[in-house]
Amino acid sequence: MTIVSVAQVAYLAAAVLFVLSLAGLSKQATARRGNLLGMVGMVVAIGATIALALERSERNAGVTLALIVGVLLIGAVVGTHRARSVEMTQMPELIAVLHSFVGAAAVLIGFNSFLTEGRDAMHLTEVFLGVFIGAITLTGSIVAYLKLSARVKSSPLMLPGRHALNLGALAASAGMLVWFLSTASIVPLLIMTVIALAVGVHLVAAIGGGDMPVVISMLNSYSGWAAAAAGFMLGNNLLIVVGALVGSSGAFLSYVMCKAMNRKFLSVILGGFGGGGDAPAADAVEGEHTETSVSDTVEMLMGARSVVIAPGYGMAVAKAQYPVAELVERLRANGVVVRFAVHPVAGRLPGHMNVLLAEAKVPYDLVLELDEVNPDFKDTDVVLVIGANDTVNPAALDDPNSPIAGMPVLEVWKASQVVVFKRSMATGYAGVQNPLFFKDNTSMLFGDAKTQVEAILGAMPAKTGDKLAARA
Repeated sequence: MTIVSVAQVAYLAAAVLFVLSLAGLSKQATARRGNLLGMVGMVVAIGATIALALERSERNAGVTLALIVGVLLIGAVVGTHRARSVEMTQMPELIAVLHSFVGAAAVLIGFNSFLTEGRDAMHLTEVFLGVFIGAITLTGSIVAYLKLSARVKSSPLMLPGRHALNLGALAASAGMLVWFLSTASIVPLLIMTVIALAVGVHLVAAIGGGDMPVVISMLNSYSGWAAAAAGFMLGNNLLIVVGALVGSSGAFLSYVMCKAMNRKFLSVILGGFGGGGDAPAADAVEGEHTETSVSDTVEMLMGARSVVIAPGYGMAVAKAQYPVAELVERLRANGVVVRFAVHPVAGRLPGHMNVLLAEAKVPYDLVLELDEVNPDFKDTDVVLVIGANDTVNPAALDDPNSPIAGMPVLEVWKASQVVVFKRSMATGYAGVQNPLFFKDNTSMLFGDAKTQVEAILGAMPAKTGDKLAARA
């Protein structure tokens, strides 16, 4: 059997492993196995690709091997360093940066393929589309990184006639494609690349902070299609398959995120929370908030039979997942029914809260989704809102003029008591004030979430039987 045949079999095996990896990542309990299968598949794919490259090099096999090993070592060192040093709160922006690398690779591969390969119409179309998708992914991901890392404002950029600008850019790109196919000149390819880079910036800049989880999954889809386009240009079947898998799964995740937020995907792409200047003003939030203390919170918890914890990005920033997990253990040992209510877009990355809770070894069966837990809030004694804001905002249901109107939220205010862990009364990432903070059954516990949870643990009775005895 030739090296080419062996490589194709290896590609098939890698493709199967990638499919199994995606299947494993669909559930928390199998996510670790899914990651391992994906890693094995990538090792197999890289090994087969290196073997093919050496086979085709023939006389220059030594130089080719040295270049490949050098690049792999640089990538491995940088990747390992970032993986070990990155904080969980920085994962969204890291993913955005990684998406930009895929876009840049597609652009570079496109130009290289144009300069070194044939000029037939099919190949030119592959090059044009690959560069177009890659350029949008590149700059769009960079803007997403800047927003997620708070280097630029998360509010949407609303240029006059922005929709006309986008349509004009698409029409101009279509014209460049006709010119490119008729002349096979690099000039229309260069012009289109500049247009696509500008479109990528504008598309993501026009999306508000509240829609950033959708943006992440959307860019994930774009990077997949960019990879598939690169596979067509390189004649690499595995890259086509992997790109299609990533592109389609990212598109489906975007759909799931939009459904969870009661948003239309097109409206996210064209605007985002914080929308246009012609939108009616949201109702003003009036009232006074009630501040509570650690001792009062402990008293609430010790008198509760049912507690729900609604985590948000603030919990990730404070690294409070570990003391929160310990608090759950303490409460359960005292006979309290404790569950987590995780909104689909909690945090700034799909599944962000699930990863944090799994990291703290919170049992999977305690983590419930919005549809599962919302009916139970009316029978809940205490809800602890730890670092969440937009996902527990009743304005989404009560104020038709609110920028987040119609977005499904965790209806925590239906519980008997709500304690909100927050640093201040500032608005959330979407920039929308939260009427929950002013409700009669809501108390604000200000300060760092980790510090306050640890203080609650320190103030709770040392003997777990105290509460059970009091109930008896």
